[in-house]
Amino acid sequence: MPSITLPSGKQFAAQDGESLLDAALRAEVALEYSCRTGRCSSCKAQVRSGSTTTLHPETGLSEAERAAGWILSCVRSATSDVLLDVQDLGGVKLQAARTWPCRIQALQQLAPDVLKVMLRLPPAADFGFQPGQYVDLIGPGGVRRSYSVANAPAADKLLELHIREVPGGALSSYWFGAAQANDLLRLHGPLGTFFLRGTAGMHLVFLATGTGIAPVKAMLEALQSLPAAEQPTSVTVYWGGRTEQDLYWRPEGAAAQACRFVPVLSRAGDGWSGTRGHVQQALLADAPELQRTLVYACGSDAMIHGAREALLAAGLPAQRFHSDAFVCSAPA
Repeated sequence: MPSITLPSGKQFAAQDGESLLDAALRAEVALEYSCRTGRCSSCKAQVRSGSTTTLHPETGLSEAERAAGWILSCVRSATSDVLLDVQDLGGVKLQAARTWPCRIQALQQLAPDVLKVMLRLPPAADFGFQPGQYVDLIGPGGVRRSYSVANAPAADKLLELHIREVPGGALSSYWFGAAQANDLLRLHGPLGTFFLRGTAGMHLVFLATGTGIAPVKAMLEALQSLPAAEQPTSVTVYWGGRTEQDLYWRPEGAAAQACRFVPVLSRAGDGWSGTRGHVQQALLADAPELQRTLVYACGSDAMIHGAREALLAAGLPAQRFHSDAFVCSAPA
């Protein structure tokens, strides 16, 4: 089996036809990742020596990135020993993803096209997750879709999801037309590496669009329990939508007191007195101290790429930009 070596000195073996990411996870080496389908760029890496082959198209890479030798570890397999230039997450230990039965606890309409779904797991289920991670929901007919968990772990073990209606979507027709309390579903998780780390003494900034606010809500809840030595200097949330009806949530209680909340509208009406434009523009307009800023961005792929490009050009260190892009669902 090919051997994969990282700059940290960590090594792991990759099986034939196994993605570099899956090989790393199997060896309990934590690498950044999100979609696992080659459509975002969270797992971007460079091959310094050795050879790899694509398992699926790397649509999350630009032509310039491909020309510069970048690959996506979630859809690349090793065909020889490889020296892979990518930073692992150090001592972070990811819980292995498993498939669990679950039932709908409650449904609530948050906006005309957004539904809050509360799920309950079996009482004995040992499901642990980091606030910010996501799960794959497996619905009727085996249709699978990914949703961020919108709450931090709680004693009741309920999971909160914010689900946006997609016209003609294979699972949207279920959620917005047939779903009922106590329906039996399955979930697979936890998944992704979009969770807080390295916050101590930093200006923590969240950028979100649409239901990208879900993992931000979870991380805001988790911040309240961080030890004082790990707390950020400040917390700011920029949440973008098109019109006011898109802004279905705002921080409450301790989370509201601990952060500055900035709603941003790109198609605001005349009556809107708040911030206009896009979330990354709103952040830059506030003249942040980028050398001491840590950014977590979640939402549309266009926002993620636009924010990363603008912020890095303005001086944000690349390693301080974390993202979870909501890419279009693959066919069922």
